[in-house]
Amino acid sequence: MIALAFVLGILATWIVGDLLSRPALRAIGDPPRDLGVLRVEIAVPSASPVAGWWSKGQSGAGVVLLLHGVRSDRMQMLARARFLRGAGYGTLLIDLPAHGESAGERITFGARESAGVVAALAFLRREAPTERVGVIGVSLGAASTVLAHPQPPPEAVVLESMYATIDDAVRDRLAMRLGRLGAPLAPMLLWQLPLRTGIDPSVLRPIDHLAQLHAPVLIASGAEDRHTPWASTERLFDVAHEPKAFWRVEGAAHVDLHAFAPVEYERRILAFLERHLRETR
Repeated sequence: MIALAFVLGILATWIVGDLLSRPALRAIGDPPRDLGVLRVEIAVPSASPVAGWWSKGQSGAGVVLLLHGVRSDRMQMLARARFLRGAGYGTLLIDLPAHGESAGERITFGARESAGVVAALAFLRREAPTERVGVIGVSLGAASTVLAHPQPPPEAVVLESMYATIDDAVRDRLAMRLGRLGAPLAPMLLWQLPLRTGIDPSVLRPIDHLAQLHAPVLIASGAEDRHTPWASTERLFDVAHEPKAFWRVEGAAHVDLHAFAPVEYERRILAFLERHLRETR
């Protein structure tokens, strides 16, 4: 019976591993007219291009790259694009590799997605060479930004609900769903990662790379987030460089923080961007 349970556990984690890393591709369709965006395809060296929407914004206001979470696409960032546009910022919304309309063989939890971030930032530097550049990344988008090691770094970075290490992310998610039974299954999921994606789990440690991101950073997460527990967020904040800011979103789980607390979100984000994209000009 124990042997059978072990075999079933391996089979179950193999199936789950396939589902988690399978591309989340979908057609997005035409952009909303109120955003006034242009459809773009941004070349990525040695990979497929990433698809996105680009809106230039007011001269001197700054531009912001918007990066969605895992298994989502640029549509997740529409509400953010709207309030940023209202404040004059230019915005670039992209589908990360293996998401939306951007091709990719597997989701790699920030490793290969980071190449899309580098290409998108290079696009902004070309298209808006006089503007200061910010990034807002949600979960996967946040991890992809940190793992990208962008050079030059953005002038402002917002990291929302970002995991500290892939080991933590897998263990916390299994524990959330299976309780104590989840812990022994975590290694079974992690050993699949190189087989399915060619990515070693040791690469997927944003906490080790955050200290190399020499940019003003705002780290936000839900106080009730069980995917990324608060202790992990505190560890991330500890290693980040100054200037840095912290937002503990009371009552929020692993949810869209803008949708959860729109008024406070916009107040905090606009103040942060104003400070680092405009006041230092």
